[in-house]
Amino acid sequence: MSRVGKKPVTVLEKVQVTVQGQKIKVKGPKGELSFEVHPKIKVESKASELLVSRSSDQPLDRALHGTTRAVIRNMIQGVSEGYVKELEIIGVGAKAAIKGKVLSMSLGFTHPIDYTIRDGVDIKCPNPTRIVISGADKQSVGQAAAEIRSFNPPEPYKGKGIRYVGEQVRRKQGKKVGS
Repeated sequence: MSRVGKKPVTVLEKVQVTVQGQKIKVKGPKGELSFEVHPKIKVESKASELLVSRSSDQPLDRALHGTTRAVIRNMIQGVSEGYVKELEIIGVGAKAAIKGKVLSMSLGFTHPIDYTIRDGVDIKCPNPTRIVISGADKQSVGQAAAEIRSFNPPEPYKGKGIRYVGEQVRRKQGKKVGS
């Protein structure tokens, strides 16, 4: 039995969870999320907890059991607290700015790179070299951060590029002068 899937999911007081057949809706102060559960997985609501169970011991069912429980827990955490990813831009003259629903970045290329901000994700630039991505859906926040980082990932020689705050970039030595 899945160790993750066996644990009940605690529903916080400020979060409202609705289970209708295979559809789960979670509503809280940060927003509203919904999830369609696989037909082989069953979700029950008991008091202030959700219990996830599976129909058989097949490998697919075992994999979906823990995954479904984790997704539901992430939804509850997302609508109550939200998720935040922070990126920093390293490099001379590299900067970012918000223009309406577009994040415009100058990353040393011949043209500015524009990233359209998707619904459910909030992007702020507290200063020109820092990007803060927040939202209720963990997957959307992580996907937006990964897409922005992919425009100019950190390179190993000088460390320039877009990186997550606190990310360690492994540096290479560069050329050695032979004797």
